[in-house]
Order: sequence, then structure tokens, then C-alpha cells
Amino acid sequence: MPDHATSADPAVQRQFDRLAALSPGADILGLERISALLERVGNPQDRLPPVLHVAGTNGKGSTCAFLRAGLEAAGYSCHVYSSPHLVRFNERIRLAGTLIDDAQLAALIEEVLDAGGDIGASFFEVTTAVAFLAFARTPADACIIEVGLGGRLDATNVIAEPIVTGIAQLGIDHERFLGSDIEGIAAEKAGIAKPHVPLVTMRYPAKVEARIAGVARTAGAPIAAEGGHWFWAADEAHVTYRDAAGRVVTPLPALAGSHQRANLALAIAMLRHQRALTIPPEAYVAAAEHAIWPARLQKLSAGPLTTKLPGRTVLVDGGHNADAAQAIAAALAGSAPFDLIFGLMKNRKIADVLGPIAPLVRKAHVVPLTGHEHHDPRDVAMFAQARSAPRHCYPAVSLEQAVDRLATDEEGAPTVLIAGSLYLAGEALVANDEAPV
Repeated sequence: MPDHATSADPAVQRQFDRLAALSPGADILGLERISALLERVGNPQDRLPPVLHVAGTNGKGSTCAFLRAGLEAAGYSCHVYSSPHLVRFNERIRLAGTLIDDAQLAALIEEVLDAGGDIGASFFEVTTAVAFLAFARTPADACIIEVGLGGRLDATNVIAEPIVTGIAQLGIDHERFLGSDIEGIAAEKAGIAKPHVPLVTMRYPAKVEARIAGVARTAGAPIAAEGGHWFWAADEAHVTYRDAAGRVVTPLPALAGSHQRANLALAIAMLRHQRALTIPPEAYVAAAEHAIWPARLQKLSAGPLTTKLPGRTVLVDGGHNADAAQAIAAALAGSAPFDLIFGLMKNRKIADVLGPIAPLVRKAHVVPLTGHEHHDPRDVAMFAQARSAPRHCYPAVSLEQAVDRLATDEEGAPTVLIAGSLYLAGEALVANDEAPV
């Protein structure tokens, strides 16, 4: 799918327009173009602070948020590269704790395109080069890099010597690029393994674990696997992690959803299996308490959108595949029945994303995703009504109309979930004056 990044800053938008004209207009896996592009700008990827590299289908962004919170609590400044963004492209590049500003972003895109606009690099490849240039030129103690798509052939995989790599939860997503074989997907994710660098992994089915182990062996990477090298458990108030070096106890994560406990444990394991940075015990507690990752069962604050729904809890989640939808359903089972505002990209399966949530929904309003290829709200409503899941499902012309309908619904549920797409999540955050900072 093409990237639809825009900017309110004219200088940044000029460079986005230029990039759109020069790039192929879609994701392309492979390291040839990004390597050539980075060579043109001086190979900044070789001058980064210590890198923590994270792959996975779901949970890698949350894991990065826990890593950042823990490192900052330990007194380290962190660069972070993540994708996609919710509201502004600047969210993807965090320099020593602060989102990149428009002036620097525009200048760096211009520099990269001036140097390598003829290479035919994709949007993600160009912006990865931009991030690495920014990181190499801005002092920081650590660099957290989230894989964009896959791992082995992802543009971020030019990092030769990270201090640790990790793989979060695995599932089927981006079938066009990665296929639908979970073992093959796992092998692609494990492609971030590097010689002599710990690869930290979660629990997966035995065949998946074996495939990852094979990739790691070939790369010369030692594996630190959950269930073999580290363990965690949770009770009603705490997460307890242990490995050969001892035990760590934290509060439950502030990020909503029981699935975040596993992501926290992975982040702790990554920090404890690297040797470049010293992490005191209290930093792990801070990671649990202070990690922020917007649009992951995020409760909206008082704002223009929530003011229309007084007395109701409004949650926003950008999960857009089957595993993410199942995690949402598990987290909100106690809040059912709730009302739903739903929108879905055309390249997603309605049954995968709506199906797990549908039994918990009182009434759903399906909206378009403005500016993106999406399922027609009427088709989603017909799909749901044919299966009585949810039984009351109606198309709407916009997020605003869906909210207005809920505002006049005297039998409205106490909880409202806005879900199905990161693009819809971003639209909701804008509508509530709650863009990430």
C-alpha cells in the first residue's frame, strides 16, 4: 500500500510531493536500494548510538515504548524510529526524546533526495535514511529501531551491529509480502539476527521456535528464548520476570490490555540480555508505569469528541489484523456490550478484524477512511448483518456522523470503541485535539 503522509508545513509537504514523484509508490522489500541510498549520504547507520532492534507482527511498537520508558528512567536519552504515524509523520522520528521538528525534517528529506533521488527508493526507504541521518547527527545514548515490515529485507536491517534484537508476537499479516505460512513469517522476522548479538524471543509454537532457532544459528546469533532463558508471570497486581541473573518485579503495565504484560516482559528481557547499557531495577518499574503508546486501547481525555459523549468512556485502538482484534476483544470482554465505530482498509479481511469484536458490540457504525482505500461501510454493514454479528451495524458517512448518532442514542453503552484502522485512530485523535507529542 502506498504511504499517504502529508504535512501542514509547506516545506515538508514540498519534499513529500517530490518523494511521491520519485518513489515507486509502494513498499518494496530488499536491501539494495536502501544500501545504495545510505552510501550516497555517508552511511549514517554505521554511526548510531547503541541500537535495540525490534521485529514482530503485533506488539513491537508497545515493546519499543517499554524499552524507551525503561532506558529513559535509567538516565539515557533515546532516539526512536517507528511506523506508521497516527497524525503527523514527525511521530516516526524521535530525537533524544523529542519529535523531529518540521524544519529539520524538510531539510533532511531534501538532502536524501538530492543525493539519491535517482535510485527509485520507496517512501519507507527514503524516510529510513532520513531517520538514520538525524540519529547520527544528534547526540543520544541509545537508539530504538522498530522494523517496518518483515525483518530480513526490511530497510532497517542495514544495522550491522545492534546491541540486542528482539521478536515480539507473531501472526499473519502483510501476506502479499510475507505469505501466509507462519513458519516462513517467523523466518523473515528472525532475519534481523546478527552474529554474536542476543536475539530475544517470546513463546511460539514448537515449529516456529525451531525455524527461528535455525535462522539464528545460521546468523551466529545466540538466542534468549522465553521459557528457556527467561520467564515471566503475572498476578492481579504485578509482573514477575526472572532469568539466570535474578528476578525483577514490576507493577502491571499502565498500557491497557493483558497482552501488554508479555510485551513488557520482552522489553525487560531485551534490556537484561544486552551488555552495553546499565539498567537499575527501578527502571523496569518505571517502564511498566510510564510507557506511552498512543491508539492502543487509549482512553481519550476530555476534548471536542468526548464532550459529545458525556459520561461515556471512549477508547481508541489501531489494531488491524486478526491477532490484534482478538487481543482487543479479550481486553474489553468485561466492558461488553459496548458501542463501536469501525473503519477498515481494503487490504484487510472484514471477518479477521470485526469478527473477534462483534459478539461484544451492542451497536456498530461503520465509517470510511478518508483518503485511503477502504472497505465501503455499506459492504461491512451487510457482512455483519448477514451474520448477526453485530446485529445492529450501520454505515455512516464520517466519524463525525457516527459520533453524532451515538450522542443521540438514549440507550448508548457506557463504553465506545473506535477501532479497525490506525488511520481511523489518528482521525479520532485529531477530532479530540489529542495528537501524539
